[in-house]
Amino acid sequence: MTAIRVLLVDDDPLVRSGLRLMLDGHTLPGDDAGPVRRIEVVGDVCDGDEVAAAVAAGQPHVVLMDLRMRRVDGVTATRELTARRDAPTVVVLTTFDADDHVVRALRAGASGFLLKDAAPERIVEAVRAAADGDAVLSPAIVRRLIGIVRGDGGGPVDRRRAARARLARLAERERDVADAVARGGSNADIAVELHMSVATVKSYVSKLLRELGLDNRVQIALLVRDAGD
Repeated sequence: MTAIRVLLVDDDPLVRSGLRLMLDGHTLPGDDAGPVRRIEVVGDVCDGDEVAAAVAAGQPHVVLMDLRMRRVDGVTATRELTARRDAPTVVVLTTFDADDHVVRALRAGASGFLLKDAAPERIVEAVRAAADGDAVLSPAIVRRLIGIVRGDGGGPVDRRRAARARLARLAERERDVADAVARGGSNADIAVELHMSVATVKSYVSKLLRELGLDNRVQIALLVRDAGD
């Protein structure tokens, strides 16, 4: 049985304790995409300045990151962490649904966000999805985030022109995957839609991130929507 190693970062000890009780030892059933796995909480810390040492010690696959902490906030900690080679996947923990702090964390490299009052099964699923490089955002949330950041940068014509130029470098199948990501599809959804294996979809998404110089799936979605094709 393989393990998904998780690090908890939150300034509230009750939140950390609750997440540990919920996640540590939870078994994820296997399927066609992979074997049975067990979630293992490898550490928990109370502030962003403790993240680097905790990651070095526990080598987590997924970090659940609070945004508002006393010394170093979650956005700064996320930016510093995702800049490292072989960084774990960061999922933001928040009490506010798609606010400006969440947007800044996604720009800093977080791969999704999770409400602290989400149902236990949703939190477990988010950890699995993050470990698999899958979406930790519903299509509805993707659309809302796109609406929040639409006004950033230059004018709409400039953004459209720049986005189209970047996407024009992609091969046809790569663009198909990018469009499916922009619709909020999970790896499994995209695999069915495009008649690929899940592993092939993962490979395409990784290649898109490299070629486009992006950090996460939400940024792919934003770029496609900016292109307006």
